[in-house]
Amino acid sequence: MRRLLDNLYDGAAVLAALCMVGLLGMVLLSIVSRQLNFHVPGTDAYAGYLMAGAGFLALAHTLKRGEHIRVTLLLNALRGPARRALEIWALAAASALALLFAFYSARLVWQSRLFNDISTGNDATPLWIPQLAMAAGTAVLAIALLDELGLELRGHRVQGGSGEAAHNE
Repeated sequence: MRRLLDNLYDGAAVLAALCMVGLLGMVLLSIVSRQLNFHVPGTDAYAGYLMAGAGFLALAHTLKRGEHIRVTLLLNALRGPARRALEIWALAAASALALLFAFYSARLVWQSRLFNDISTGNDATPLWIPQLAMAAGTAVLAIALLDELGLELRGHRVQGGSGEAAHNE
């Protein structure tokens, strides 16, 4: 099961990276088209969709690598059972919020598809297509947070140190 979950997080990160490459392609296409005096409709909209997709799809991988920003002022002041209780509470609250976000993101995709909602730009993209990345990213984040909660409850969660020095390249 651990390998399956890690592959899920890594797969979402790969999709996020592909979104970033696509974003680069859209920006370069937009720049080149302006320099050569031709217009490719929708490049700005697609760049925005890809940027949002990259952000949402990278959330779980970032969480599992300990790269999310955490305010640890109170947490570092606690020891033993009080610290563990605060960790469990924070992970449970984050899991509940992520599950709600995933549910409503998926619902938005469904409603956009049901109502044939399209973008207002001249590209007229069906909005459920770019919204899929948000729904998938929030669902994988919810899974990752539930995974972290389960690990914490079983006492298997690996705690990193203050990682500021390590991540301040």
